Amino acid sequence: MGEIRFLLIDPSGLHARPAARFVQTASRFRSAVTIVHGPREANAKSLLSLLGLALREGSEIALRVDGEDADAALTALTTELAPFVRRIGTTRQIIGGVS
Repeated sequence: MGEIRFLLIDPSGLHARPAARFVQTASRFRSAVTIVHGPREANAKSLLSLLGLALREGSEIALRVDGEDADAALTALTTELAPFVRRIGTTRQIIGGVS
């Protein structure tokens, strides 16, 4: 499992059109993809779940990916988010639920 933390920098936050592209990209992978915002989590393969987080400018999020193609998914999804976020912290590899 891998995790990357981001700060949303787009004044519109993560609105419907880029969120839909993100969901389409996430859906290409077998890995579980989750967006974490504070205490809330969303299945990143569900547009309604992702939009339900109401991600605005200044929101801190974590992108978590777990599965056989996690590295490829993290790369593709980070590229998809790039225009809307600034990376914060470092990439973490989580093994057995412990980071």
